[in-house]
Amino acid sequence: MPWVDAAAFARRAIAMAQADIAAAADQPGWVFFDRGLVDAAAALAHLCGVPLIESLGPVRHYHDEVFLVPPWPEIYVQDAERQHGLAAAEAEYARLLQAYPALGYHVTILPKVSVAERANFVLARLGAR
Repeated sequence: MPWVDAAAFARRAIAMAQADIAAAADQPGWVFFDRGLVDAAAALAHLCGVPLIESLGPVRHYHDEVFLVPPWPEIYVQDAERQHGLAAAEAEYARLLQAYPALGYHVTILPKVSVAERANFVLARLGAR
């Protein structure tokens, strides 16, 4: 767990994300990932100073447009799976806002609206491309 050994958790998350990308490679249509390789590599860079590109390994590029949701204090809840506080989430978000563009991705910030409205926003944005 990240609160036991954050670096080991990030390394395991990188391996899992690489496996997820490989498993999805032959899938037709859109495949969406909630968190993933870049997030874990950014965490490892923050924790250990490992350069992003080194952690990514053989890069299988995601779509060039990445959607991020900013920390949302009104609905943020700590629980058994999310033991870090809002300040840590905000710091991580700031790191991701730098990491994705540094790797050539275009970041689109999702609005703080309902899940259905966010889904429609994403699909409309991708459909316009």
